[in-house]
Amino acid sequence: MAARRHTPADRAVRAAAPAAGIQYTVRCADLHAHLYSVTLRIEAPAASQRLSLPAWIPGSYLLREFAKNLQQLRASQGRRKSAVRQLDKATWEVDCQAGQPLELHYEVCAFDPSVRTAWLDAQRGFFNGTSLCLRVQGQTEQPCTLQIEAPAGSDTAERWHCATALQPLKVDKHGFGLYQAADYDEIADSPVELGAFWSAEFEVLGVPHRFVVAGATAAFDGDKLIADTLAICETQMRFWHGAKADAHARHAGQRPPHDRYVFMLNAVGDGYGGLEHRHSTALICTRADLPQRGAARQAEGYTTLLGLISHEYFHTWNVKRLRPAELARYDYAQENYTQLLWFFEGFTSYYDDLLLRRAERITDADYVKLLNKTANQVLQTPGRQVQSVAQASFEAWTKYYRPDAQTPNGTVSYYTKGALVALCLDLTLRCEGPGTLDDVMRLLWTRSGGGPIDEAAIAQALADVGGRSFAPELAQWVHGTAELPLRELLQAHGVAALDEPAQRAQRLGLRVDEEGGGIRVKVVLRGSAAEKAGFAAGDEWLGIELPASRGRAAEGWQLRKLDDLALYLGEARKFTALVARDRRLLRLTLALPADPHTLRLAPQDAPKLSAWLLNRR
Repeated sequence: MAARRHTPADRAVRAAAPAAGIQYTVRCADLHAHLYSVTLRIEAPAASQRLSLPAWIPGSYLLREFAKNLQQLRASQGRRKSAVRQLDKATWEVDCQAGQPLELHYEVCAFDPSVRTAWLDAQRGFFNGTSLCLRVQGQTEQPCTLQIEAPAGSDTAERWHCATALQPLKVDKHGFGLYQAADYDEIADSPVELGAFWSAEFEVLGVPHRFVVAGATAAFDGDKLIADTLAICETQMRFWHGAKADAHARHAGQRPPHDRYVFMLNAVGDGYGGLEHRHSTALICTRADLPQRGAARQAEGYTTLLGLISHEYFHTWNVKRLRPAELARYDYAQENYTQLLWFFEGFTSYYDDLLLRRAERITDADYVKLLNKTANQVLQTPGRQVQSVAQASFEAWTKYYRPDAQTPNGTVSYYTKGALVALCLDLTLRCEGPGTLDDVMRLLWTRSGGGPIDEAAIAQALADVGGRSFAPELAQWVHGTAELPLRELLQAHGVAALDEPAQRAQRLGLRVDEEGGGIRVKVVLRGSAAEKAGFAAGDEWLGIELPASRGRAAEGWQLRKLDDLALYLGEARKFTALVARDRRLLRLTLALPADPHTLRLAPQDAPKLSAWLLNRR
């Protein structure tokens, strides 16, 4: 789909500045081989100059070893080749003369469709600086430039465009050309989208924004996406900076911290995710979740997409500027530990849907439904009684991004439980006085100057807004595994907390895959009836055997889906499950538990609920 402008706007093209000491040039070397070619020119290298490629990307707490995709590294000074020696998995040393320009050439294989790495094929290109740009050790704080070249071939070159939040120095009408960055961190924090994408430009309270969408179908309603995104962004700016928020406000506290912003959305057959950056975000969604022209009502998937947009945009303040003190300076070579992801990801997860409501993109009932889903995700995870949300933050590097069949039994998500901690703190503040969590967030922003904070700063802001210490709550809810007082707090704010029968899989303590006409066990929950019977992840549940009873002969039934149990069991509470494990057939005695219940939230007192959701005093 050809690129277009939503509103006429001339992109600022700056006069060429003096050559930077660090210069990157990225070419789409081979679309079908998925190869980028990168040239790095260092004007004044050190003798035995060292270079390295990051092992992770900020915002995604897992060592991903991007160096595995780098190949054909070579170096030269003028006509003289320079020897390159690899020191470890992601560090190289070049034998060169100090002060004489050094050029390095290498390729990067780009075949990861996620927002975290790099991609290149004949339809689209995308990359993060952490995947393509070597760090010049000793010069990472130096200004640098990035030259992005259009792919060869007249047809592709004419159709493809380039989008990034980097400041342009000299670019053509398609966005290809020379960009500048203050330092390596800015290069690392500015993803680039390439291709024949849809594009729109709009302003939010004086701040220029751009939205690009790759992979959209002919039914895509771009006008609706822009209208909804504009409402979300404006609501968030006013949340942080007040009713007079504006890019040109005289009062510094009313000015947003960013002077530009780019949304980059890749629509695919099946996918979901996002990664925040200081002036942009990279997003993935399913094509069917894009708004469709002529749709009678907003699809649930589109609401989820708006929640993702809201979440990543909120990170513009909470994690990209307000950030853990331990991450004030990134160490790209190894894990950067913090116990505060429950605040930076969890509180952002609380506000993403809440601000959708304040932006009038969803109703009160819609919000309660979304909250219900989050609450049950936590309550149905046995790991919440094993791991605190502070531990979950610290162990993200080894546990959150490496889930397996036992993950729900030993861990809790700092996203979902962190969101519920934020909810409980907010509703407690609202019960006890005029202050709210909104006031806490703005106080943290003001006191830190939009900079790094620690848990002591969070605790102090809570105390100052609430008029008392919240140390007991932080100890129990954040550093402990005590159950959160969800029911009483929600009922005090107009939400009924009811019980309803759990679904079959939850009653048994199983998470299964029923695609393909069979039942494959993925997870056996701790303390469940299935665990007591001896089920294990990977089992294939083939059928059941029932003993003779009330004149009925013993019988056996094949199972295709769990719902079939109700048809075959009748009043039986105990039966034999036929299971295949490692090609062995097992008979497991399974006793049905007393009907467990799950939480169902429902609007009950409309004025109280609206007072909370719309922040009416």
